[in-house]
Amino acid sequence: MPTKEDLLLICLTVLGGGTLIGIFITKAQGFGKYTSSLVLLTLVLTASAIALAAGKIEAPLFANIAFAVAGFAGGLVTANAKDS
Repeated sequence: MPTKEDLLLICLTVLGGGTLIGIFITKAQGFGKYTSSLVLLTLVLTASAIALAAGKIEAPLFANIAFAVAGFAGGLVTANAKDS
């Protein structure tokens, strides 16, 4: 019988994998700077969430990573709005 921690890791892996599959299904043909950045941000956030759930990193480090991802994503949105 899997423990709560095992179920959490499985759920995070499925959620991250599903998000990546969704990105690849819905993206336009090719890899532009926005698609590449989105895939990278998703991978970083998923990997760090799994590491946090597994006890490999501490919560303050995960918070720093999450804020960095949010800041980078905000920069992408702002840059995309300027390009329009």
